[in-house]
Amino acid sequence: MLPMTQEDGELDSLVRKRIRALRVAQGWSLEELAGRANLSQSSLSRIENGRRRLALDQLVTLARALDTTLDQLVENAADDVVVSPMIDATHGLMRWPVKGDPGMSVMRQRMTDPPPDNPARMRAHPGREWLVVLSGTAVLMLGHRRFRVETNQAAEFPTMLPHAIGAEGGPCEILGIFDRDARRGHQKGAGADGTEADCEGTGSPFTSGPTADRGPGSGR
Repeated sequence: MLPMTQEDGELDSLVRKRIRALRVAQGWSLEELAGRANLSQSSLSRIENGRRRLALDQLVTLARALDTTLDQLVENAADDVVVSPMIDATHGLMRWPVKGDPGMSVMRQRMTDPPPDNPARMRAHPGREWLVVLSGTAVLMLGHRRFRVETNQAAEFPTMLPHAIGAEGGPCEILGIFDRDARRGHQKGAGADGTEADCEGTGSPFTSGPTADRGPGSGR
């Protein structure tokens, strides 16, 4: 049984509300979820309403029935909801880790130069990348194709295709998301110093062509 100390009272209430919210989100009645979890409808009702103690074996079964995990079901409210960026001023990059998936990285960069004309300066590596243009117009070179990506438009592409990105007609600002493989690919292409910040900067598709703007505000 979960301990019912005063400190755990809020977590107990949160778990019950989460069970009900997940059930409702699936569009299931009490009867439907009870059947999937091999519980009686009355037992499930008492669990949701706080009239029955939460047993670990029942939580495991409920988590499976709700297509989640026990850890997610009993996760408490996080204290570190707000995350500050790691700033690489040298390359004009801001990077945020994704707590729920340590393999993911979110990066933001301001660019002023167009993508490279020389295909040899384009990069290819395993993984996938996603980017959205926050302001201005970006040009994505992908293999032998050229894509214009306007403000508020996004692009997602397999990184095994040679790629590079730059600005068109003035500065642009881009937010990109990299999966674990894409990030590793950038790190392998980094400079000799091997530091993580430089790996992220020199290896990112934002800087795989000409260097990004490094003037005032480039690291904001």
